[in-house]
Amino acid sequence: MRIEKISERPIASFIILTNIIFLPLLLLVVATIKLKFPTVVSDITLCIASWSSTFAFMILFKIIYPDKRFIVYVKDKFRNRLKISIVSIVISIQVLIAIVVILLTSKSRGTIPSFTVSSLGMFIYLFLKNLFAGPLGEELGWRGFIQNELQKKYSPLKASIIVGFWWGIWHLPIWFTTGFTGVDLIKYIIFFMITIISISIIIATFYNLNKTLLVTITIHQVFNFLIGITSGNLIEIIKYYAILYLIVAIILIIINPRNTLYKKFSKETTQTL
Repeated sequence: MRIEKISERPIASFIILTNIIFLPLLLLVVATIKLKFPTVVSDITLCIASWSSTFAFMILFKIIYPDKRFIVYVKDKFRNRLKISIVSIVISIQVLIAIVVILLTSKSRGTIPSFTVSSLGMFIYLFLKNLFAGPLGEELGWRGFIQNELQKKYSPLKASIIVGFWWGIWHLPIWFTTGFTGVDLIKYIIFFMITIISISIIIATFYNLNKTLLVTITIHQVFNFLIGITSGNLIEIIKYYAILYLIVAIILIIINPRNTLYKKFSKETTQTL
């Protein structure tokens, strides 16, 4: 990519480079699974692949922000103290959603809910795996960079929908590793995109209320972890998550807490987000 084009279209350049980096890393993950490497090797490779957006942002950073230092930029995104009230609300909402999903899936199957973790050690391992293979590697680029940049031109709501769409499309190669085909694959993709765009709206709402990436990491981590410990029909599970997260997103759009979703932020303001 030419430097001039990157400077003129930083968001498009970021999305393209993120996907260029991600695809070969994902293929490496698939290779470790096919070659029957130890699970921990595949998990570490997956964690590295999930950081593709951070790698892309680091590569492009000096071109996009020639007068800034990367470390200072990152520190600024964590500068504000995390509000306990915000964390309590987002965790409570997501835990409630997970409970409802478990109850709905259990009722449809007529069985007692089951989980993928059976010990404290496995619980901790899965928690850390989801943390490093998701929010820690993704949030700086998608929210710390793109969400803030888009909010210089659009409302946080519109920006979050754009981010959610491209964030979802970034997962496209993963869709074809699920084993789903035909109608099941279409269902999975639709439910996945509804869920991820809804989560993007929720993240934007609480991010603009607290203005720290710790909020976005928390929401992302809680979602990944809760869906990861739930055992059952994946399409059915993601369907219920899509419906419930969409309902929460719509409620937030309607109540619009502290006018966080519709107001446009000035360039100076977004630089401090």
